Amino acid sequence: MNRGNGRVAVVTGASSGIGEAIACSLAEEGFEVVVGARRLDKLKAVADKIGATYLPLDVTDPESIKTFSEAIPKISVLINNAGGALGLDRVEESNDAGWTTMFETNVLGLMRMTRAFLPRLIDSGDGHVVTIGSIASFEVYPGGAGYTAAKHGARAVTETLRLELLGKPVRITEVDPGMVDTEFSLVRFDGNQDRANQVYAGMTPLSAADIADAVVWAVTRPSHVNIDNIVIRPRDQATATSVYRRPAS
Repeated sequence: MNRGNGRVAVVTGASSGIGEAIACSLAEEGFEVVVGARRLDKLKAVADKIGATYLPLDVTDPESIKTFSEAIPKISVLINNAGGALGLDRVEESNDAGWTTMFETNVLGLMRMTRAFLPRLIDSGDGHVVTIGSIASFEVYPGGAGYTAAKHGARAVTETLRLELLGKPVRITEVDPGMVDTEFSLVRFDGNQDRANQVYAGMTPLSAADIADAVVWAVTRPSHVNIDNIVIRPRDQATATSVYRRPAS
């Protein structure tokens, strides 16, 4: 069933993980997909696999966003997926550069991408903005102040946008995952694979495909139906820090 009906969907941070899974799922549903990310070799591989258009994109760089957006004349769905966490430092040990990068990516990147495409989303007559947030957008935990503050900010932008666009033909959805087995923890811990593996030890996390499934469902509802927020956690997780772990056999 072609639920995308050839609508153009743009996915940021699509070179791996959740972004890649969303791009693949949207293509399968009949969307015309445009993917953007910094890692062009990986991005090209994703695009080639699904027949998508790929363009370089760094959401922390206003000029990159300008060039990217100007190359896409029509759009119906914008998936603001680019984001991420850096480190797990307590506030007294916090790193200015890491916090700046997290805010530039998770908050300002979201704002700039949405601002760039909003006129075309409205003109489409059936636009949709999807923010890939996190349970960190409404929870906090020790060592997570920089990331949770950024994700709280992204949630505020998304909810404000819904108010500002009331009466316009654009829907706004936020999808907030819990623990998902992607490169997220590897990036957070600066490439330390052992430390990243410990995050998911003894439990079954979500997969990127689980998040993509929710996104596709939200963007293929009838145009009068707005899915405001979807919170998705693995069964083994109750909060950001409450996780059931099975003992090692």
